[in-house]
Amino acid sequence: MNTRRSHRAVRSRRRRAAAVALVGVGAVTLSGVLWSTASGSPASSVRVHDGTVDVPVDGGTAQVRVDSLAVGARTAGSGGLTLSAPAAGSLGTPGPVSVHDGSAHWTYPAVGLSVTAGAEQGRLKVDVHGTKDGSTLSWPVTGTDASASQVQMPIGDGLGVPVADHWWNTASDGLAGHTYDMTADMSMPLWGYTLGHRGVSYLVPQPVGTKLGFTSVDKRLRATGVHTFSARADTSHYTVTFALTPPSPVAPAQDYRSWLASHGGVVTLKQKIAANPDVARLLGAFHAYTWGAARTAQGVRQMQSLGFTRMWLGYDADGDPMTADAVAAAKKAGYLVGPYDSWANGQDPTSADASTSAWPSPVYPDYCVRQADGSVLAGFHDRGCYLSSQAFAQSESKDHFLAQRTRQMTANGADSYFLDVDAAGELYDDHSTAHPMNQRQDEANRLARMGTLSGKDKLVLGSESAGSWASPVIDFSHGSETPVADGLWSLEKDKSVFGGYAPQGAPAVYFKPVALSADLTRAMFDPAYRIPLYETALHDSQVNLDRWELSYTKFPALEKTRALLAVLYDTPLNLVLDGPTLTSQGKELAALQRYFAPLHEAAATEPMTGFRRVTSDGSVQQSVFGNGTLRVTANFGSKPYGSLPGGCVDATLHGDHHTRRLCPETF
Repeated sequence: MNTRRSHRAVRSRRRRAAAVALVGVGAVTLSGVLWSTASGSPASSVRVHDGTVDVPVDGGTAQVRVDSLAVGARTAGSGGLTLSAPAAGSLGTPGPVSVHDGSAHWTYPAVGLSVTAGAEQGRLKVDVHGTKDGSTLSWPVTGTDASASQVQMPIGDGLGVPVADHWWNTASDGLAGHTYDMTADMSMPLWGYTLGHRGVSYLVPQPVGTKLGFTSVDKRLRATGVHTFSARADTSHYTVTFALTPPSPVAPAQDYRSWLASHGGVVTLKQKIAANPDVARLLGAFHAYTWGAARTAQGVRQMQSLGFTRMWLGYDADGDPMTADAVAAAKKAGYLVGPYDSWANGQDPTSADASTSAWPSPVYPDYCVRQADGSVLAGFHDRGCYLSSQAFAQSESKDHFLAQRTRQMTANGADSYFLDVDAAGELYDDHSTAHPMNQRQDEANRLARMGTLSGKDKLVLGSESAGSWASPVIDFSHGSETPVADGLWSLEKDKSVFGGYAPQGAPAVYFKPVALSADLTRAMFDPAYRIPLYETALHDSQVNLDRWELSYTKFPALEKTRALLAVLYDTPLNLVLDGPTLTSQGKELAALQRYFAPLHEAAATEPMTGFRRVTSDGSVQQSVFGNGTLRVTANFGSKPYGSLPGGCVDATLHGDHHTRRLCPETF
């Protein structure tokens, strides 16, 4: 399992944990979804006066300053709001403004930028085109309005952080001083702020080439988008939309969901089930990575006898896969079975330390990603190399390397597949002359090959920490739930504390209980800061869980909180199981799964339509799915809320005559 410790960890070391420099200046998909360039607004809708472009939007009028790209808004009842301070650095003297096709157009000749601002579907849409290769634009500069009280950020499922919170402004695992790549580090290309009784949502439909940096200014969190213009990278256009929203903490995700729906970017679980009925077996299922006896037919029958009604069972590529008999037993029980695989790494097959990194000749080294200087991009943990999706795409029709791997991994009858890395969002530029590729092409290649697995091959497909761009082609994601902080990767390196890859049958990295520090607990699991942005946008499109090494029982002190979050968000728990675990904890884990199953079976295919913090401290929270299909109230506190005790959750399905209460205990 050392092949898969964490590609996210590698990314965090590259993430430039430092404040973004707010200086200087310099469409494939959202990711995967085509952006329409039609304005959709009449020519008379945009008005230019006194160096300002007025654009009517839902909820008011957006105002863009031509000289600086500062953006404000006039709203009924809220007066004026600052949506962006001026762009960092000098733009130079702007050219004249013209209005046609319902939008305003002007240029900044000194820095090679041209701007189009107009309305689209109730939002302000600003498109900036850059002609100077390698130049950057630090804009929008957000969180500068005096009324800003909370910033919403899609790390994992989502964070909602008070802008003046001391810890988030100063701690190493806070936000200030960190820069996030919008494709590699953020689950969705958006962020938002609560501004008094209103909110604002920022969306970057084409996030490749864009980062979001946080700084602490006057002890308040400020977020700035930074885009790099490049012809080779196909990032010469930088589009940002601004939407005025309600003050709900999940409003940015609601805006994104609306955008996706209007651009054909939502493929629902109902549609996926219609295409492959096996996907329905995800509904109500907990997930578990199996070891030892839990991989055997007898272990599967033991799970069934313990009362697990639905399960997804995974196993590592460690030379000891589930046998055909075990897979058959799982199918008979109504469970899904899927191997772990990765197409991201290649090593010399004569010395590879991971079977998933050993490929037929000439994959290694011919398919290695090449950097701009011609050197090979070192692979995971600096072993071998990262493999180019373009190289595979060019050769697959002739060599069938990916198809052969898939047949090999599913020869035991497995009906699911976990493909690590592909959906996770760290995209690559390949400078090889044999298979050149930019990040947008890498994304397109990954979408195509994942689409083959879930489409033609009819496998129930999962991947790691899936970016929203991958949602149309996957069925589940391991790692999209918890907002992982950089400090976790440092902790995981300390094998004496977190555990290593021994013993072989039950590696401590998965089975050893760990006490998480107060800082990591706050950054990753504190309900006061967690918000379901990802679920609000994509709950009915894919099933989301925690990472494999962050299993439910890994952090005993957090089990109650995590169980309540799972019910509140209607997301399954991810477990690790072996023979001793089934014996010692199986009965209790099965009881949790049986409580969860009817809720998820009813609501997994419904959108998350409501979320609110009932109490000011966030200790009591409520969620709604569909048109009241499922309603949940969770009390994370220690005191009762009405009749709901602390540490308990009430769930009600449509038609229920009583609530379904869960008060989980710690193992």
